[in-house]
This record gives sequence, C-alpha cells and structure tokens, in this order.
Amino acid sequence: MGTGWFKSSYSASNSNCVEMSAFIPNVDIAIRDSKEPRRPFLCVTEGAWSRFISELKAEPFTA
Repeated sequence: MGTGWFKSSYSASNSNCVEMSAFIPNVDIAIRDSKEPRRPFLCVTEGAWSRFISELKAEPFTA
C-alpha cells in the first residue's frame, strides 16, 4: 500500500504547498512540504489535525 500523499484542491500548480497522508503505519496524520518530499515529515494526531482545520475554518489565516 502506498502512503497516499495528496495536496488540497485549493493548491496552485506552483508546488508551494503542503501534502498530507493518513496512510502511514503508526501515524495518524503526516504533513510534508511538497517541494521537499524526501525530507522528514511532521506527524500529528487526528484530534490535533481536526482542531487545526476547525480553527482555520473559524478564523482564516491572513498574512
């Protein structure tokens, strides 16, 4: 089974985005830089990922 990395449908084709996977053994959610796919990735729990997404939806990030 592959790791199933994927980008958001909102991501542009310029590769400046992150990818996530929920298919790595013993890891809830893995997040990596799409420009550097061979570098280490960040692992978070499903609960932490859900809270992060909820916060983004409630109060969108502005740069």
